[in-house]
Amino acid sequence: MNSHDQSVRSADGTRLVVRRLGVGDPVVLVHGSGGGLHSWAAVAEHLAHDHEVWLPARRGYGPSDVPAGIKSFPDETADLLAVVEAARRSSGRPVHLVGASYGATLALHTARTDLPDVRSLALFEPPLYAAGAAVAPLLDRYRAAFERDDPAAMAAALNEVTRVPAKIVDAMASGRRVPDPVEARRSAVGWLHDLEALAQDSTDLTRWSAIAVPTLLMAGADTWEPMPTTMNALARAIPSARYVVWSGQSHFVTMTAPTLVADALRQFFSEVAAAA
Repeated sequence: MNSHDQSVRSADGTRLVVRRLGVGDPVVLVHGSGGGLHSWAAVAEHLAHDHEVWLPARRGYGPSDVPAGIKSFPDETADLLAVVEAARRSSGRPVHLVGASYGATLALHTARTDLPDVRSLALFEPPLYAAGAAVAPLLDRYRAAFERDDPAAMAAALNEVTRVPAKIVDAMASGRRVPDPVEARRSAVGWLHDLEALAQDSTDLTRWSAIAVPTLLMAGADTWEPMPTTMNALARAIPSARYVVWSGQSHFVTMTAPTLVADALRQFFSEVAAAA
């Protein structure tokens, strides 16, 4: 399906590149750490048959701007609000906001602003356990490895943040093609900024209980701890949320089963419309 890229300016002037495709009710898909314009591509292709899909590259991830200074969630919340407002202006309709992994944490922060432009919220496995004081020393290790361009040490620090089991890390490494150097550096820069924001954040889940928009929580039954425990706690914090756990899927479901994700989102959007 045809797509085109455009720029959206955040409140502080940061230029965000957004890919758009499809026609219909607007959906903003927010990528996780290490991602970019491509992260939701397979899901977006399915949704674009009956939705206008917006795919922003978050600040710190090219081709969007990489501002100087330490990044925070308030910075990115302002970015995402600018994208949501642009989608609302373009279509004249409120937006379905969807995030995966770090992008889901950002979507939570954004939904707390309770703007009328956000019609619903869908979240896949936000790593809410990876925040605050526990992340700070890992950020320091990652930054030092980044500055000396040591990919192995960067990966080791990130594995401690994400807590991916060693056998999964090894399996992914054995099947991974040699990364494009430009893309690898772009991902590394983005990770650095994401870790900065996470180190300043909190692990307090009770703050999300104020979210009032219809919410869908999504998880894979095969994702490692502490994600299942975290998702169950988030479901308790937002008791009105729908909660679906997919058997046989893990944290990589947007790539391994994009049709499953797209169908769940489409059904959720239909339920939200019917209840309006």
